[in-house]
Amino acid sequence: MNIIKLDAVDSTNDFLKELSRSQITENFTTVTTKNQTKGKGQMGSTWNSEASKNLIMSVLIKEVLKDISEIFDLNVATALSVIQVLDQYNIPKLTIKWPNDIMSDNKKIGGILIENSFKSDNKIESVVGIGLNVNQKSFDNLPKASSMIAVTQKEYDVETILERIIFQLKKNCGVILSNQSEKLWYDYHKYLFKINNPMPFEDSNKIQFMGIIQGVTNEGKLQVILEDDAVKTFGIKEIQMLF
Repeated sequence: MNIIKLDAVDSTNDFLKELSRSQITENFTTVTTKNQTKGKGQMGSTWNSEASKNLIMSVLIKEVLKDISEIFDLNVATALSVIQVLDQYNIPKLTIKWPNDIMSDNKKIGGILIENSFKSDNKIESVVGIGLNVNQKSFDNLPKASSMIAVTQKEYDVETILERIIFQLKKNCGVILSNQSEKLWYDYHKYLFKINNPMPFEDSNKIQFMGIIQGVTNEGKLQVILEDDAVKTFGIKEIQMLF
């Protein structure tokens, strides 16, 4: 297990991408840090984390995705890996909020950012960034954020969680390689936040409406049943859940 441990870095994703560009880097090489100064979330948002309290990691994954149509399979495999590890710690009411937020009840305890690059030989290389709130107790001005310690009142060993996630991620990537991704998708939908529940949404034009999450397409779009019973799909920038 090739794990690079840093005291501080701008972004583990950026560090790992640069490492992979500059030298031959082993598959599943992982970079982790105690302090990330410019962490990134979905759609250009920032990921703030108290130094030395949480898990910040990026994993290089190559030779797993064979085609661009499989891109979201890796999102599914990664989100499930985190959930499966958190299940081992009995974290309550775990769900995956589309596309990649890890929730305990209605609070976010983790996030995932996957950056894919397409090589000249048509191979796909991915850097999987995972941020998990572990031992941080307070989240000023972040009412929807929480952590493992906040929901269980127990402190955790961050390094052990890191190793378990890498192990589970390798296992789930093996499922993709064996052409059995439908097993991962089944579990992903089982954990999908608010699936089959009526809830309010807001679209990119700030128009609010009610809908019911039906599932996620293979391309990673959210399927929502509207009030007129029509089913519409939305991309990540096209819809926001209000809860």
